[in-house]
Amino acid sequence: MNVSADRQDANRAPLRDHVATSVRRYLRDLDGCETDDLYNTALRELEIPLFAEVLKHCDGNQSRAAAMLGIHRATLRKKLKDYGLSS
Repeated sequence: MNVSADRQDANRAPLRDHVATSVRRYLRDLDGCETDDLYNTALRELEIPLFAEVLKHCDGNQSRAAAMLGIHRATLRKKLKDYGLSS
């Protein structure tokens, strides 16, 4: 990464801040209703757009996408199939 990209990143909120905002909104929107599988729901709701956007960024190349995500290509392929994202 170059220096100008580092400066741009310094001006952006970390991903965790965006996730925290979304979780707060979700909990508020529950409006008193209970939930019992929030961990798995949150992982699924994060992974689906994460995988889709990284694949799009990598022009559909699953090997590159898996490397960018830091997971094995077989793991990515399984999750894509599980989420109905495989072609």
